Order: sequence, then C-alpha cells, then structure tokens
Amino acid sequence: MKDERHLIHDPEGKPVTVVVRRDRRLTKSARWTREKNGDVVLRIPFHATSSDIKRLLGQVESKLKRQLQRTSLRTDAELQARAEAVNRKYFKGEISWNAIRWVSNMRQRLGSCTTDGPTDGHIRISDRIRNWPDWVIDYVVAHELAHRKYPHHGPEFWAYLKAAYPLTERARGFIQGVGFAKGEVVDEDEE
Repeated sequence: MKDERHLIHDPEGKPVTVVVRRDRRLTKSARWTREKNGDVVLRIPFHATSSDIKRLLGQVESKLKRQLQRTSLRTDAELQARAEAVNRKYFKGEISWNAIRWVSNMRQRLGSCTTDGPTDGHIRISDRIRNWPDWVIDYVVAHELAHRKYPHHGPEFWAYLKAAYPLTERARGFIQGVGFAKGEVVDEDEE
C-alpha cells in the first residue's frame, strides 16, 4: 500500500504533514518520528482502520502539544537551577561555572564548556535536546560540568563522570540511538 498523507496542526497552529505508513511488522502499536523537514512519519499496523488512523493522528497532535509545553518550561533559569541540582547531587557542589544557557546554533554537539579566556566557565547546551528526557539532559549538563575539572576527554574525565553520574552509559546509549534513528553519525569522543 502507498503512504497516506494527512495534515494536522502543531500547537502554534502551523500545519504539519503526517505520512502514514502501514507496516506489516507492527501488530498492535504505532510508532512515529519527526523528520528533519518537520514532517511526521507515523508507522501503523498494516490492518489499521481509518478510525484507528484518526485516533492516532489525534495522539500525535497531543504529543506535539506536550512537547512544546515541556520545551517552553525549559528556560535558561530552569537550566541554571538544573545545573545547580546536578552539581549538588552528583558532584557534592564542588563544580563552579559562570553561566549556563540554551543555544540554538549547535548542530552537531549537544553542549560545550569553555575553559580559560574571557568566557571561562560558560556552558552552552543545544536547544535540540530540550524535549529529551530529564535524565539525558542531566547527563549532558553533568558532562559539561565535568569539563570544569577535566577540560579534555580522557580516561580521568570519563572515570570522573561515570563515578559522579550513574546513568552515564544509559544516556550515551540514548544519544547514540537518537543519532542512529535520524541517520546521523554521533561522534562522541571515545574513552
């Protein structure tokens, strides 16, 4: 069967194309992903009915709304509070930095931390991850905080980060999975 195209609206009222693709491997549940061009690809069980499709389109719209609401709550002030909490919980409050903020100009990296110079201690986190799970955002923040003690990736850096943040490997796996699903090579520095 050919893909069907449907139109829904995001929370801001902008139209979003949903490509509905029947998948013989799915028997009960549906899966959807957001493409780089903004379209949504919704994979559904092969024998889904038109009423199933209508219901699933409504679920996608609701999910987009929840993602926008969650993203809008994640401000620079919230990021600062999150970094302070991560520092207290995982680093016993020993890390200091000068500023942390969301940025929209990072396309490859998830975060960066400057050392030395006029911007020493400035941490930037890519806003591409704003709707990711809290524990993954905490990992990215912890990763950048760890750079305050170990500026370069190396055995000491990774040992310090893994000892401090217990979900390090799980978060790295999540990041690799997101990259794989999007067809992108995730080039995280090796241990």
